[in-house]
This record gives sequence, C-alpha cells and structure tokens, in this order.
Amino acid sequence: MDARLEAIRNTVLARNPGEAEFHQAVTEVFESLGPVHDRHPELLEAAILERLCEPERQIIFRVPWTDDSGRVQINRGFRVEFNSALGPYKGGLRFHPSVYLGIVKFLGFEQIFKNALTGMPIGGGKGGSDFDPRGRSDAEVMRFCQSFMTELYRHIGEYTDVPAGDIGVGSREIGYLFGQYKRITNRYESGVLTGKGMSWGGSLVRPEATGYGTVIFTQEMLKTRGSSFDGQRVVVSGSGNVAINAIAKAQTLGASVVACSDSSGYIVDEAGIDVALLREVKEVERGRLKDYAVRRPGVSYVEAGSVWDVDATVALPCATQNELDGDAAARLVRNGLVAVGEGANMPSTRDAVSVFQDSGVLFGPGKAANAGGVATSALEMQQNASRDSWSFEHTEQRLTEIMVGIHHRCASTADEYGDPGNYVLGANIGGFVKVADAMLAQGLI
Repeated sequence: MDARLEAIRNTVLARNPGEAEFHQAVTEVFESLGPVHDRHPELLEAAILERLCEPERQIIFRVPWTDDSGRVQINRGFRVEFNSALGPYKGGLRFHPSVYLGIVKFLGFEQIFKNALTGMPIGGGKGGSDFDPRGRSDAEVMRFCQSFMTELYRHIGEYTDVPAGDIGVGSREIGYLFGQYKRITNRYESGVLTGKGMSWGGSLVRPEATGYGTVIFTQEMLKTRGSSFDGQRVVVSGSGNVAINAIAKAQTLGASVVACSDSSGYIVDEAGIDVALLREVKEVERGRLKDYAVRRPGVSYVEAGSVWDVDATVALPCATQNELDGDAAARLVRNGLVAVGEGANMPSTRDAVSVFQDSGVLFGPGKAANAGGVATSALEMQQNASRDSWSFEHTEQRLTEIMVGIHHRCASTADEYGDPGNYVLGANIGGFVKVADAMLAQGLI
C-alpha cells in the first residue's frame, strides 16, 4: 500500500475500532488508489479519502415490538448515510442477527463505489437491524417493520435517502415498511423505497436483477478470453433470491449449475439445479435445501459442509461476506476454476482474492459484479418519478446495458492504470474517481 494512503488508513481504523468488516473494505480500496493520487495530488490536499471514509450521518435507534405471545422484544436499528456526492443515499436494509454497526458501515462504504460504477445519480448508504425474520409469523414481521419505520421515516425520502431490500428484507418487508411510511407521512411517495410489489410501484426485473447482473458481468469477463457460460460447470453459494436468479440466468446461457447452499449445508445435483423446484422450496415454502434433496432423485445433500468442495469452472458466491476463504479458493483453482463473479457483498476474503488473482482466474468483485440490484432500483426510481411502468424486456435490456458498461469501465480503468485484467483495481479506481470529482466540485461539505 502507498505510504501516504497507509497513514490515512491507519487513522480510519483507529477511529473505528472493532469494525472488522469495515476495516477490510477500507483496506481493499486503499490498496488500489496509490496510482490515482500520483496523478492527482490535489485529492490528497482536499482530504477526499478522509472525508469519504467518514459517513455523512450515522443513525442508531431502538426498535421495540411485541411478538405473538405479547412479549416485548427489543432490537437495534441502523442507517448509515455514507456519501451523497452523486445523488440521494441508496442502499439496502439487512435484517439478520449478525448486523451491527461495522457490517452496516462496510456495506455502505462498498455501496458508494458500486453505485458510482452504475453511472446512475445515486449516493451510497446502508441500513438494517439485528432482527431475524426467520421463524417469525407475518404478523410479527409486520409489527417489527412498523416499529422500525416509525423511527426511520424521519431520515429518508426520495430526494434524501432511498432504502431497498437486502438479506432478510424482501417484498413482504418492503410492503410493511412502505405502508407505515405512508401512514405516518400521509404521502404516497413511491420513490422512497425500492423493491416494491409489482402492483404498487415496483419494477419488473428487480427481483432478478442482482443475480442476473452477476452472471452478465461474469459473461463479459469470460468473453475477454474467448469463452462464455456455455458448457461451464457452475457452483453457486446461497439459495436466496440472488443465488436462485443467478442459477436461472447461467442456465439460460448454457451453463450446468450443479450445486448451491444454505446455512445448513449444500446440495449437489449433477443433472443441473431444478430452478422451479428450488423456488418452490425456498420462496414459497420457506424450506431448506434438504427438502429439495428429498424431492429430487439423484441429489446428494451434505450437511454443514462447504459448497466450495464441489469442483467448478465458474464460482458465483451469492451468500454473505467472507464466505470463501483462501483454502477454498486454492482448492477451486487446483480443480480447474477459470472465473469468479461475486453476487454477494465481499464474499471472498483477502486471501481468497489473492489466490484468484495470482492464479490468473478472472475475478469480478462484488462492487462491480453485483451492482445489478441497485442499478435496477435506480431504474425503479426513474419509473416512479415519471409515473411509468416498463416491460420486463425493456428493463432487462437496460440492466444488461448497465452491467456491460460497468464491465467496460472496470476493464478500461485497469488498462489505463497499467494493470490489465485487474477488475478489483478497475472497480475501485473507476468508482472512486467519479465520486472524488463530484466531491471536489461541491466544495468542502
């Protein structure tokens, strides 16, 4: 790391103790930015990095609610509004027991660069709660969401901060959140949340967007080596919305997707994952992958194992941060891996990324490869602002154009800065330069 940037990084880490994921995200970006500051010393003089690493606003609040037994439960809510140089804060809400300030800050920091790469006028933010919706009734989820929004509504708006969904927050949760926002404000402000239901302001392709976008980006990487998804053996981690749609898109491009996972274990289906059955088990029944294995002949289920033990030529980590470590990466490389597209936020550890890059594996970092979700959220905002509704085909075409554009931006930036094929460097510098230019133009704010 450049010595000038290392000193800034060390100050950031000292100011934010105990936030391991945030530290990891900051370090990964700083390692790419030395060449930019060599060319543009004015960025150091303007303290752009110091300002970029300090959120414009951090909100932490209590969320009291009652469960179905009438017992009072208390959770903690967060919203980190990180940077608005390019537009209103934009980023999802995550409901999961692992959520704490460091997770939200890491996600919000990544979101700044991701949103910049889309070319859309959106800033970076993130939020969530340590509430776990799994095993809760619809009524309990509704009461929690209503309590959460009773505080959050003060801080959001279509020109201020536009949350969306993330882990644990789907169209059900967005519906409850939107209903409470409308109830409190007496406004049908459809642009205040994205990921809405199709019948009340949502965008076609939004549920598919992150998974589709990851596959589109990975396909563009493969094209640089005269290849494609056709005939690839693909392993996907996760079995939620992102993973399922990544599986579906990869299959339409000719891939054989043979494995996916959940928090209990993973399945191997050498005949190719049956997406319709997977959707029924995971989205309709809210079941587990072992239920898929029971109903699908020839499928093996491995409890508590790592899906990365399964051989693949393309890996799509779509579950959560730091799920793929250096040992798993080395094993995948030994067994013929050629490309990785991150469908989750920072799912590969720093050791894993080093293994992939040192081995010449095509590696698409999450801030580029999984930007399809937020890009389509911005398209939903466009439709809401114009009181319009686009067809699936038109929206998917726009998504494809954006993802191809992100790939081109990352690849061309890596070329420009002397490291062809380094998508990590290309994504970090490409996103940073766009935000830095806007911050310089807007003065010391």
